[in-house]
Amino acid sequence: MTDQPPPEEITDPRQVRLLAHPLRQRIAEVMRRGPVSSTTLARALGQSTGATSYHLRQLARHGFIEEVPELGRGRERWWRVVAADRRLPRYSEQTSRMREAVEEFTRLELANEWEQLARFQRARDDLGAWADALLFSFSTVTLTMEQVRPFFEDYIALLYRYKQVDGDPPPDARTLLVRLLAFPEITEEDDRTD
Repeated sequence: MTDQPPPEEITDPRQVRLLAHPLRQRIAEVMRRGPVSSTTLARALGQSTGATSYHLRQLARHGFIEEVPELGRGRERWWRVVAADRRLPRYSEQTSRMREAVEEFTRLELANEWEQLARFQRARDDLGAWADALLFSFSTVTLTMEQVRPFFEDYIALLYRYKQVDGDPPPDARTLLVRLLAFPEITEEDDRTD
């Protein structure tokens, strides 16, 4: 089990745009598996080392990744993700620039999630018992506005209850991509108020 870090709010639209960049989303996907160098990352993504080095430096500059000096040799630099509970401000607290950045990030992130699901579906026949690991649920919950945040916090706590300490997963473990998408249902009455 991994301790849950305190929440950090991302308030700079530039940081959200940094994360929304398609290549950086692919970099994050690779880095979830462990430390990388610009060379190993370039090979994994079919990019130049110059491009991956640039993007790694940008992510480090904003505190999303950090150098792992003990892995480097000579001029080679290795990087790992900085574990954090990063969150976006509530919509009502976002500036118009932040809203634009968050909407773009959300759109790109959801497109990436659909692609990851499609890859799973294409590989499913060859996954053995892991083919059954698609956890899918349609559900609704009726909450007051005061209950929304505690509901979300309970979800985050559940994730951390099952997170393994980095670098120490059991040999038969696999990473599950877990996402929560929850939003208010728009009724016909809501549509009529537009």
